[in-house]
Order: sequence, then C-alpha cells, then structure tokens
Amino acid sequence: MNYIFLAVIVIVLIAIYFGMYNSLVKSRNRVEESWAQIDVQLKRRYDLIPNLIETVKGYAEHEKKTLALVVEKRNQLTQVPEGDRNRQIDANNQLEGALKSIFALSESYPDLKADQQFKELQQELANTENKIAYARQLYNNTVMNFNTRIQSIPTNIIAKLQHFDEREMLETPVEERVNPKVEF
Repeated sequence: MNYIFLAVIVIVLIAIYFGMYNSLVKSRNRVEESWAQIDVQLKRRYDLIPNLIETVKGYAEHEKKTLALVVEKRNQLTQVPEGDRNRQIDANNQLEGALKSIFALSESYPDLKADQQFKELQQELANTENKIAYARQLYNNTVMNFNTRIQSIPTNIIAKLQHFDEREMLETPVEERVNPKVEF
C-alpha cells in the first residue's frame, strides 16, 4: 500500500515537473516568435527604403548627403551579427532617425511632397513604424512574462536546472527619452 502511495506521489511530481518545463518552453518560444515579428517589420522597412531613395533622388539632387546617410544606415544593418538584438535595434533606431531627415526634405520640396509615389511610400513607412512599435511592445510583454516565470517559485528551480536564461527587454535609446526643446 505504501509503495502505491509513493509511486503516485512520484508520478504526480514528475507530471508537475514536465508541466512546468513545458510552460517554460512555451514562454521561451513566444519570446522568439515575438522577436520574429519585429524582424519581419524591420525587413519590410529595409525593403521600402530603396524605393523611397529613388523617389527622393529625382527631386532633391543636391541633397546627396541626406540620401547617403540613409543608405549608409541601411547598409549598417547587414553588418550587425544575427543574434545581437541590441545592436540590431540600435542600428534600426539610427536608420529611423535618418529616415526622418528624408521626410523633413519634403517640406523643402513642395513637388516631392505632392508626388503620389512619395506619399504612398511615406504612408507605407509610417504604417511599418507603427507595426514595429506594436511588435516591440509585444516583445517586451512576452519577455516580461517569460522572465517572471523563470524568477517565480517553483518554476525558477526548473529554469535553473534546464538553463533557461532571462531575456533583455528592448529599451528606448537615451537620446529619444529627452523631451525635445521647442522654440518659436
């Protein structure tokens, strides 16, 4: 009788262990999937840039410095090691800043601002930026949930035994946290 009771307890503990382990695996996979969503949107933005550059080139021939900066920042993305998420996000933030300078050019060139292709590309990039922001929020949320699971008792024991490591959340660069100074 005692052996049956002991066997049931062992089976229940094993089931609990496997259940917690599987929940950690599921959470880790959600983190990876949410990162993949960011990656998809960053690739979409990356692919839109050459069309934008070509459209702007025709109107702003003497603004080569601005266009070269965007191309340079876009090319830097290909040099970031694949697993280095922080450097990838940093490079994308720099590219985002360079893109803002292109949109600022449209204010100096009314014909460019009125160009239908430029408007469509600008709208596509704006939509992509919104999707990137949403994907970043989703990523940070899934990372928070994952990190909470591996820090909470009793799953933290299994997380340590199975080498589940915390993930870093994406953060806003310091220069973007400062309130802009507006002068009239």
